[in-house]
Amino acid sequence: MRKFVAFCMMALATTQFVVAADIKSGLQVDDYPAAFNVTDITGPSAGEKLCYRCQYGARPVVSIFVRQMDENTAKLVKEVDAIVAKNSEDKKMAAFVTVLSDDPDAQEVALKKTAEDQKIKHTPLTVFENAVGPAKYKINEKANVTVMMWVDSNVKVNYAFADGELTAEAISKVVKDTEKILN
Repeated sequence: MRKFVAFCMMALATTQFVVAADIKSGLQVDDYPAAFNVTDITGPSAGEKLCYRCQYGARPVVSIFVRQMDENTAKLVKEVDAIVAKNSEDKKMAAFVTVLSDDPDAQEVALKKTAEDQKIKHTPLTVFENAVGPAKYKINEKANVTVMMWVDSNVKVNYAFADGELTAEAISKVVKDTEKILN
């Protein structure tokens, strides 16, 4: 009986992991990224509403949607920021982070602190004025982090992570996949 209970517990845990790992969020490969406005918190247009999607045009872009800026999300952004720094001149690479929040004003201090602590200089941290996100982007409510990468207005990479799934291994995989928009 104990073995049966242990087997059921393991099967349940595995099933929950598989379901969480299969979250579909954001634009999928070959989708077109539509325009949407954010409030820039740490970028060159801090304090203004603008469309980074529009400003970056056909350039290679990493767009990260987050529900909260936790430690692993900050690490991901820092690594993406380093890649943008290396590729902004010759490849014109760009990135931006969009925090989805029903209380965007409450995010400002925390985002400025994250940018300062992590030394994020090339990736604007922004806020979208609701927790759902831009309608055309279809951000899954179960996804804590959704990463999309596009070039020539065509999505090439999509990742979605439920709370706790953005591990060091996952960050490495996302960072490696920036190659798909730089070649």
